[in-house]
Amino acid sequence: MKISLIIPAYNEEKYIGQCLEHAIKNSDKEYSEIIVVDNASTDSTEEIAARFSGVRVVREEEKGLTRARQRGFVEARGDLLAYIDADTLPAKGWQSVIFDEFANNPKLACLSGPYIYYDLSLFQQFMVKLFWLFLAIPIYWIVGYLVIGGNFVIKREALEKMSGFDTSIKFYGEDTDLARRASVFGKVKFKLDFAMPTSGRRLSHQGVLRMTLVYIINYVSEVIWHQPVTKEYRDIR
Repeated sequence: MKISLIIPAYNEEKYIGQCLEHAIKNSDKEYSEIIVVDNASTDSTEEIAARFSGVRVVREEEKGLTRARQRGFVEARGDLLAYIDADTLPAKGWQSVIFDEFANNPKLACLSGPYIYYDLSLFQQFMVKLFWLFLAIPIYWIVGYLVIGGNFVIKREALEKMSGFDTSIKFYGEDTDLARRASVFGKVKFKLDFAMPTSGRRLSHQGVLRMTLVYIINYVSEVIWHQPVTKEYRDIR
C-alpha cells in the first residue's frame, strides 16, 4: 500500500515547519509522497514547506478547507490518502497503525482517531479527555462512524466512489459528512490509540465548552439532515 500524506495549509507559517519535521522524522518508512496544499496563503507557508526535501507544494487559489482537501485528492497518487492539519505533530508509530489496520481489514474504508492537544492547560486537556471517553465514543458506537478532520486516512477507491469531498461545506461538519458517505463503501473505524497531537488554538480562543457544543450540534445535524448547522467560521492563526 502506498500512502499519500496530504496537509492543507492556510497562512500556517508558524506551524507548517514543525508539522513536516515530525511527519518525516517519525515515519516508519517513506511516504509515497507528501503534499502540502497551500490554500491561498498570503504568508510564507509555501516557502517554508518547499524547503523540505520530498515535499511537493501545490496551490489552491479558492480558499476553503474542503477545497484544499479536494485538491489534495486530485493531486495524490497513493492507495491510501492520509490527511492531517498543518498544526499537528504526527508521532512515532502513527504510520504503522495505518499499515496494520488497512492490511488486516480489507473492508476498512476510513480510519480516524482523536486529538491530543499539546498546548492546552491541564484542566482543558482533562475536559477534552472526558469528551472523548463519555460523549464521542458512545456516539460513535451508536451511529457507527466518526472522523476527525485533522487525523484520518481514507482509501482512494472509496473517495473516488464518493466523488471526493463536498466543497459546498466551508468548515464545520465536513469530517462528519465524509464519515457518513464513506460508511456506505466500507467500515469507518475510530481508534482511540490512533491519536494525533495538535494545537488547541481554536479551543483556547473560542472556549472548550462552546466549541464542544458547536461540534456536537454539527455532528448531529450532518447525521440526521446531511448538512451542517454552522455555516461560517473564523480563521484562528
